[in-house]
Amino acid sequence: MHHQPDPVCGAAVAASLSLFRQHAPLVHCMTNDVVQTFTANVLLALGASPAMVIDAEEAAQFSAIADGLLINVGTLTRERASAMRAAIDAANKVNKPWTLDPVAVGGLTLRTAFCQGLLQLRPRAIRGNASEILALAQHAGQGRGVDSLHDSAAALAAAQQLARSSGAVVAVTGAVDYVTDGTRTLAVAGGSPLMTRVVGTGCALSAVVAGFAALPGDTLQHIASACRVISCAGERATASAQGPGSFIPAFLDALWLLDAEALR
Repeated sequence: MHHQPDPVCGAAVAASLSLFRQHAPLVHCMTNDVVQTFTANVLLALGASPAMVIDAEEAAQFSAIADGLLINVGTLTRERASAMRAAIDAANKVNKPWTLDPVAVGGLTLRTAFCQGLLQLRPRAIRGNASEILALAQHAGQGRGVDSLHDSAAALAAAQQLARSSGAVVAVTGAVDYVTDGTRTLAVAGGSPLMTRVVGTGCALSAVVAGFAALPGDTLQHIASACRVISCAGERATASAQGPGSFIPAFLDALWLLDAEALR
């Protein structure tokens, strides 16, 4: 059951982005210590509201109020894992969508076991690189931390299988992103190699996915749109940036300025 991907449509991306700005989702980010500020700034630049609540009691309280929850295991600790479980349980009780970013799963045992356990808890979306998705789908992935050793196309079949078994929309990101619900698959081209030279573009994308996953309508299309919004902003930022340092402000500006014309 290997389905060929269709390219994502620019007009549909523009429609999803417009809906996102209109809804201005409140995104509860339980993410890693390296990327918190950048993640919050990316959400703000797109018109959403970020919140970083990590205490177990508060996180459970807050995920019930937020529009979407992000679980990113980049700097996982046992204490944080139990806070994340509490937040997911509270979100599930009130049917709020949550998104998993399985950072470096496959290489490290605590996070690998934790993320595999979470697959039973009905994530709305999963966003990772090829190595992470292969490992999560229990394929023979040879991950090297957060740098993917696999091409995203190599993980497409694993992503489709993972989408079917978990019920999530799975986004495998790389030079081309593939977004699948197990039946339909969309391909998102674009982006820039500079995006891999600053910390947090993938983690921020996952937070944006968590926000887009909260929108009414076609979740597959919304999540593919989140991927295209980030890749398009990356392309536009690279055109004016001198390197990684100037890329970050240019990227935030590009997100702020993104319109239908740019996405077409």
